[in-house]
Amino acid sequence: MANNPNEIFNRVGPGTPMGNLFRRFWMPALLSAQVDEADGAPVRLRILSENLVAFRDSNGKVGVIDAFCRHRQAPLFFGRNEECGLRCVYHGWKWNVDGDCVDMPNLQPPANYEELKEKARIKSYPTCEKGGIIWVYMGPEDKQPPMPDFEWLNVPEDHVMVASWIHHSNFHLPMEGEIDTSHISFLHSAQPDSNSVVGNSLAMADDGAPEITLNETKYGYIYGSRRNADGEYYWRVTQWMLPMWSAIPGAMGDFIGNGRGWVPIDDHTTMAFCYLYRPDRPLSDEEQAFSKSGAAFPPRTEYRPVELRDGYVIDAYDTIANKSNDFLIDREMQKTKNYTGVWGISEQDRTLIESMPWADRSEPGILDTSEELLVKSDYPIIKARRILINLARDLEKGIEPAPAHAGGCGVRAISIKSPIADFEELMEKHGELGQATVKP
Repeated sequence: MANNPNEIFNRVGPGTPMGNLFRRFWMPALLSAQVDEADGAPVRLRILSENLVAFRDSNGKVGVIDAFCRHRQAPLFFGRNEECGLRCVYHGWKWNVDGDCVDMPNLQPPANYEELKEKARIKSYPTCEKGGIIWVYMGPEDKQPPMPDFEWLNVPEDHVMVASWIHHSNFHLPMEGEIDTSHISFLHSAQPDSNSVVGNSLAMADDGAPEITLNETKYGYIYGSRRNADGEYYWRVTQWMLPMWSAIPGAMGDFIGNGRGWVPIDDHTTMAFCYLYRPDRPLSDEEQAFSKSGAAFPPRTEYRPVELRDGYVIDAYDTIANKSNDFLIDREMQKTKNYTGVWGISEQDRTLIESMPWADRSEPGILDTSEELLVKSDYPIIKARRILINLARDLEKGIEPAPAHAGGCGVRAISIKSPIADFEELMEKHGELGQATVKP
């Protein structure tokens, strides 16, 4: 049984405590748009250190199967997607979305042909298509939970936008950035008179040391951060949902729900998935244009083959501003418009996280958390780490993560200005704002 918390938290491959925990949840694998055509091009993936390939078959069903042919280990990415199966172009063997070998055309059928086809079966995982995302479950068949009941999965198609991109770090670092409220007063702030669209000048920028109150829930936790604001208080109420989802507050005013999830590609790399939605009406042209601009999230990306640290290639949306170009930092912008000189909320986050001084330079993307000096404002980060590590340790003892089966993720973030100073009182009066109105 693993004991080192840092080792537990950073390792996500097959058989690791954290990897096993993530395999008890439905996770996003890729966007529906990446496999939008029946019999179209396959997509290379890596999830939890497993190399996979996704494809949409002739009937429109999406399969996520092993990336390599069972015969000679040729890559199925180069295969022919035809007649309800992916055919390896090396010797013509063919697999369906369930991983069944349905054809072995380079041999005369021997007496044990069906037995050979069964032996040639490859790894496949259950999928579900919802909210513009292909979801995958990679855990034991008898432990498969229901799909999460996020509100954004249940609104009409034109009410929601989703996107994904690669984050070049272990999953917990960007996930923790999402639930860290105090950095917003600095990293994402703008000059009050700059009219910048790449930062904010809300009341939170005037109080960089918020008071935080956190309550655990069956799905993770909810916490409120209170800032002083013109004789009242500016409250940001954030929801964190197992194992790596967040619902984060936007600006005060008209409701637009948003948040992100962080799916480990491997120990060193993460795929970010973000959602933006309205429960009450379709997203306007202006809202869609702003989301696509890269000013908030997602960042500006290009879809292309991306080489991972070990040389394996996946197909993904990679960011235009990155470590190789110093995230396009503009020092004049830093002096006159926003705090960082980096354009875009996601770019600002990635600039800091992907540029941290990794304690073990032989393993970029993994931070030795024992080197951190955490303080009171980091409590949401500390709590998330404890919850995940404890659940991973419990699973090693045979104790299943009940939240994976309990649902309860139909919640929203809250952003509100109020004279109320106490979090419990605030939630008693305004708690309904944090509850989804669109149900599964």
